[in-house]
Amino acid sequence: MQSSAIFPLFYLPPISYFSGLKDFNGNFLIEKEEHFPKQTYRNRARIYSPNGSLDLIVPVIRGNKVHTKVKDVKISNDFNWQRLHWKSLESCYRNSAYFEFYEDEFARFYHNKFEFLFDYNLELLEWLLKQLKKDVKLNFTSEYIDDIAPELDYRTNKIHFKNVDDNTIYKPYFQVFDDREGFKPNLSIIDLLFNQGPQSKSYM
Repeated sequence: MQSSAIFPLFYLPPISYFSGLKDFNGNFLIEKEEHFPKQTYRNRARIYSPNGSLDLIVPVIRGNKVHTKVKDVKISNDFNWQRLHWKSLESCYRNSAYFEFYEDEFARFYHNKFEFLFDYNLELLEWLLKQLKKDVKLNFTSEYIDDIAPELDYRTNKIHFKNVDDNTIYKPYFQVFDDREGFKPNLSIIDLLFNQGPQSKSYM
């Protein structure tokens, strides 16, 4: 049986993703061989907008195959989604304490073109881990593994945007729009970084 945890690659993952990685202290694999599931954080991130929660979705090319491995899923650049995401991020976080601190490095993910979703998410994850001062060596699956204990399998519903009430108690921190709808837990790690900056590491 698989003895280390398996995590999928997400787009700007939620805070619980990084808490999960920390729990396993480097003993985890990044899933590379799974079939791409629809409606998950793999191409979706949730941020805090002036009107409440806002989902940013990276468009992907569906293709003719019903089952496409996640490493082979291509990003659709039929419209300028990167500009749309960047404008949304700016409008949501321009007034946060640390947006400008990260802006120059972070902006490249919205100016440079990426062909594959896996490569895009991987580069984002590596950048995010660097900002969180996490010295983690990423290892990947070489085949799809079924024989794994549920508590080690983060590929299915353990971290899902539809599971907003997961009974986890999240420590509040200041958010730009919390005077409107209060604290929103487990948003994208970007929400924490832009509001807490270098102190984000101690939050998890």
